[in-house]
Amino acid sequence: MAKFLIEVPHDAEIVACARVVHVFLTTGSHFLSRAEWGCMDGDHRAWMIVDVEDKAQALAVVPPPFRSQARIVGLNQFSVEAIQGILNRHGARDA
Repeated sequence: MAKFLIEVPHDAEIVACARVVHVFLTTGSHFLSRAEWGCMDGDHRAWMIVDVEDKAQALAVVPPPFRSQARIVGLNQFSVEAIQGILNRHGARDA
């Protein structure tokens, strides 16, 4: 499994915003019902972190009307050793 950040922007108009949230909450999807929202801070986007096989599966989590606006980002973590190896291979010094 891979980890992806899903970001779904939506219209700031209050009824439109409420409708998007309603769709997410009533789909029955665990991913969608647990989305984080920036609306109360004026940032009209939803975010989810999901563990799925690939970007296509991550996008499939998003309800069809919102897929064209969704952004999917593959997430990873780094270890000190991995970063040191990259720096060494490219002749860079430690930060």
